[in-house]
Order: sequence, then structure tokens, then C-alpha cells
Amino acid sequence: QVQLVESGGGLVQAGDSLRLSCTASGRTFSNYAMGWFRQAPGKEREFVAAISTWGRNTDYAESVKGRFTISRDNAKNTLYLQMNSLQPEDTAVYYCATTQGRAITTARLDYVYWGQGTQVTVSS
Repeated sequence: QVQLVESGGGLVQAGDSLRLSCTASGRTFSNYAMGWFRQAPGKEREFVAAISTWGRNTDYAESVKGRFTISRDNAKNTLYLQMNSLQPEDTAVYYCATTQGRAITTARLDYVYWGQGTQVTVSS
């Protein structure tokens, strides 16, 4: 059974940084592309960032480009999201997810396993 567990969320002020982690188990981590999504209250879950199996390819939502960095450590079965220059509009529950293939994708429906989410709150 595939399990994804996020950590690292919290309450920060605008301009601060946070690093989210997502530890995976239940299958060979390095075989699958992974991504981060977020969902703010009353809004749809939206794509944030994605990374290919060995990290060669990444993709970001326009709203986070230049501020967020996705990375992975396949030896540790862990996915990361470094978030810098956080703004109040980044406030959301952040979810990590994994696909069934190697190529990165921004489409939510391509992700088949999800973590439980971690709350990020940015105060102004």
C-alpha cells in the first residue's frame, strides 16, 4: 500500500520561508514522477510543482515560479518543496502526490496517490 506523509507546514509571516517534506513508502519511489498541489479554503485544489523520477525535469505554476523549488532524494524516498518569499495568498493545505508514470504532469487526474496534507498559513 502506497503511503505519502507530508510534514513541515506551519504559521509564518510574509517573506518567510518553509520547507515541506513528503516521505513515501509502499513502492519504488524513484520509478514515479511526483508533485505538490495546494488547496485554499473555498477553492479548487491546484497544481504547484512537479518533478520527474530523477529530478532532471521540473515544472511550476506561474504563481510560484522563482519562489518555490521542488526536489527529491530518492535514497531517502522523500520529496521536498522549498518555499521562499511566502505571501498570504500561499496560505493553503499542501498535498504531495505521485503518478503512475515517469513523466511530469500538471494534471491533477494523473496523480493517483495523495498524502493527507499539511497546513501552511502566511500572515501579512
